[in-house]
Amino acid sequence: MNDILNISAYKFIPLPDASELRALLLARALELDLKGTVLLAEEGINLFLAGPGEAVRAFVAQLQADARFADLVPKESWSAHQPFRKMLVKVKHEIIRMNHPTIRPAEGRAPAVPATTVKRWLDQGHDDEGRPVVTLDTRNDFEVDQGTFDQAIDWRITKFSEFPQAVLDHKAELEGKTVVSFCTGGIRCEKAAIFMREAGLEHVYQLEGGILKYFEETGGAHYHGNCFVFDERRGVDAELAAVKD
Repeated sequence: MNDILNISAYKFIPLPDASELRALLLARALELDLKGTVLLAEEGINLFLAGPGEAVRAFVAQLQADARFADLVPKESWSAHQPFRKMLVKVKHEIIRMNHPTIRPAEGRAPAVPATTVKRWLDQGHDDEGRPVVTLDTRNDFEVDQGTFDQAIDWRITKFSEFPQAVLDHKAELEGKTVVSFCTGGIRCEKAAIFMREAGLEHVYQLEGGILKYFEETGGAHYHGNCFVFDERRGVDAELAAVKD
């Protein structure tokens, strides 16, 4: 029976009290017997949690009681087993490491495009203005190897901090095209799309909600394989079910 609720969520929001939040969120999670990882930084929060549905949603409700997280909307999936071994809450320099401190999504996002629009563009082979559409995978190479969009651009990066240089190296290949950058849940694209725009690429979008939201809203059309996740499930399919060995 799939009775373990798995959630992922992030938000770029200034958190000068990240160290104080760490103790509070860890205590709440342990009290609810949840497991997973919560990353906090001055730039925001990124979390992956699992446990009984009622307990997970109680944690989210407590988090949303803080006005800074009131609009946090986690992505959900279910599994038969707890995919995490322990509960960790960490304070980091960045919730997703890029090593470009001037890229600050909390100060303004790059344009996002919903999953249903991306599917329609891929169905018709161009965007609504007739430009060719390419999908750009911003994930690490081992994640891409488990599954990605058909004909997605994959620069074989081994860590996200390599992404900015890869953009500069391949910028000419993206000129004149509509670029839809994507990742697992959207967090990497928050920074990736901003960087590409600042590098001078005009028609760059981020896939709203990432691959997980795309699976939820489209059933995975134009995507082959599974989506790698950083827990013991290792991957989920287009139904958001854990991949069986």
